[in-house]
Amino acid sequence: MTSAGPGRPRKQQPVRPGATARDEILDAAAELFTGQGFANTSTRAIADAVGMRQSSLYHHFGTKDDILGELLKGTVTGGLDFARAIWSSPRPPDAVTAAAALHAVAHYDAGLLCNARWNLGILYHLPEARAERFEPFMADRRELRQLYRDLGQRVEKLLPAARGAGSAPLGELAFRLVESVINLRADGLADADSASQTADAGVVLAGLSADLGKVREHSAYLIREFRGIQVP
Repeated sequence: MTSAGPGRPRKQQPVRPGATARDEILDAAAELFTGQGFANTSTRAIADAVGMRQSSLYHHFGTKDDILGELLKGTVTGGLDFARAIWSSPRPPDAVTAAAALHAVAHYDAGLLCNARWNLGILYHLPEARAERFEPFMADRRELRQLYRDLGQRVEKLLPAARGAGSAPLGELAFRLVESVINLRADGLADADSASQTADAGVVLAGLSADLGKVREHSAYLIREFRGIQVP
């Protein structure tokens, strides 16, 4: 079944966050997918959670997979856009500013995962998420992962002593550390400091503990510069 267009207007007032009925559907699906599982959630349950007829839902999304694809892609879009902007900025002249670029990406990305209304990162582990139809999400995630690796290599070239864990490249380690906040949220352990602590961990593992304050300061500047966000 394919989507029939932008969707019919509803008579009742919105019952969920979102500017449109489509946004409300995504919010309801996110809650249900993360709470009771993708396989156990029907489109009828999603429609009921929004307060619309199941037939009306199909005017916005043709299938439940279409909803999942939109949610998955949304988990990487913000972090990917930010990482692209950082990578395209002037090349850092020294190891501290290079580390700050990686720190900024990790801090920003981890913040998105920590502060999203629902812990959508847990959907990465769904077997359905590996299906070919979700390739746009997988392609974005691969690009984001590569940008982490590229930013880490800049640090390693400027600071030969920089390292990850064992043979793991620094950027790869930073990427994995950021995705670990998904499990922290699932276990109820994530807090307001989780994003900054995750980014700091990559700097420490790079052997730049003594310069952590300078890295944090420049990282905060980069985040404000590229996204207008005030970092605590």
